[in-house]
Amino acid sequence: MTLAVNVSTRQFEGRRLVKTVEQALSRSGLAAEYLELEITENVMLVMNDELRSSLDSLRSMGVRLSLDDFGTGYSSLSYLAQLPFHSLKIDQSFVSKIPGQTGDDQIVTTILALAKGLNLEVVAEGIETRAQYDFLREHGCEFGQGYLMSRPQAADQLATMLARQFVRGWPDRPANPGFWRLT
Repeated sequence: MTLAVNVSTRQFEGRRLVKTVEQALSRSGLAAEYLELEITENVMLVMNDELRSSLDSLRSMGVRLSLDDFGTGYSSLSYLAQLPFHSLKIDQSFVSKIPGQTGDDQIVTTILALAKGLNLEVVAEGIETRAQYDFLREHGCEFGQGYLMSRPQAADQLATMLARQFVRGWPDRPANPGFWRLT
């Protein structure tokens, strides 16, 4: 199981994040490949050599990097091919309008095709209906999260839930985690 952590632009200043991640991994004993840092598109607005170097260092350590809230910011698509991301997350503002709203349906399917072409995994955020789930799965989205799978959980409830079971596939019980492989 991967632990995903949201990271702000400020945390990248002075390569502070790389040092913090190294220390956290060392103290916790967590293998780097089980840590995923979610970075919003806004980070692309302040892209510089230092930030690029930090991203490269984190990836070299084995940390997974995800571009969060994809499609809502002002970043250049060229960053997807140039930066060391493993995945991107389709913002819930698009997912909430599928299926049925042609423009949003096309945006989501285009993001999925673009990600596939760049060998990036895709996570759809905010899946709340079976129709959204089916649409995403039908169009090749492998991962999703949202209220359809589970409401947010307190840490102690999550630990109990995970201790009971971790199930891949369609969530058949409300006690399942809120992030699922859709295939």
